[in-house]
Amino acid sequence: MTAIWTEKYRPSKFSELVGQDNIVKRVEALTGSMNIPHMLIAGPAGTGKSSMAVIIVKELYKENWKDNYLELNASDERGINVVREKVKNFARTKSLGNVPFKIIFLDEADALTPEAQQALRRTMENYSATCRFILSCNYSSKVIDPIQSRCAIFKFKLLEKKDIEKVIARISEKEKLTIGPEAIEILYEGCEGDCRRCINILQSTSSISPSITPELISTIISNTKPKDIKVVLDYAISGDFQKAKEKLLDIMLKESISGQDVIKAIQKEIWNLPVEPTIKVKLTEKTGEAEFRIVEGSDPFIQLQALLASFVLAGLGKE
Repeated sequence: MTAIWTEKYRPSKFSELVGQDNIVKRVEALTGSMNIPHMLIAGPAGTGKSSMAVIIVKELYKENWKDNYLELNASDERGINVVREKVKNFARTKSLGNVPFKIIFLDEADALTPEAQQALRRTMENYSATCRFILSCNYSSKVIDPIQSRCAIFKFKLLEKKDIEKVIARISEKEKLTIGPEAIEILYEGCEGDCRRCINILQSTSSISPSITPELISTIISNTKPKDIKVVLDYAISGDFQKAKEKLLDIMLKESISGQDVIKAIQKEIWNLPVEPTIKVKLTEKTGEAEFRIVEGSDPFIQLQALLASFVLAGLGKE
């Protein structure tokens, strides 16, 4: 049976976690002392937050880890009743083995309702003798202050290229893949520091051929190639709105790319345009406004045309 690589190559020890070296050292020391505080792990998707929680539990409880560990995904179950019933019932019973507390892992804790967070805060206080909480979230600012003040906060960052290269090298060796520096560069650009996304792209590409080429990865990623967007913006800056609009439509339909992906590519390309820095700043602001409207439900193509109009005006010196 073919396993999903993100699970097959999920880190199982602290030494296998890449990109968060200082945090790993601190957490490993805490785990080694058999006493951890409540923890809040914040950071982007695919950077190792859930893996860190599972490694902590396995290190503490060894083969008994499943009996002393409750995992709840807050985006599935995020009401106050879950905190009152499931969490409290698990938290109030004694742990099995040498460690005096159990662990509850709340994934995506920033999706908990404010009421549930208030209930959780009391539970964390009342049961700290028999239970420790590990919370993970994308944005720590969405977790209420009283919970933040009860936790040791660890902020994960997106992985750098050298970290992604380590992961790729490990998988390539095990799966007998050949991948060159150019392909790694495109893979890194495509995953933007998200390790899970990187592994998924690698698995999708390897199913076509064990020799991973830049072209193969580009096909799998199928996001806007900056050179295509550059052509659109060059038309716009030179004042040819019609050609810019047609090229944009062509890119979006042929490559079946979403408005948000186009916005991201435009935003990266703005700083290479031959216009004044103050105009680049204004265009970045316009790009942000268009992205917000698309997220709120506006028609992406209309918003992108309006954005192109701003670029045309900037090129004509009227922006």
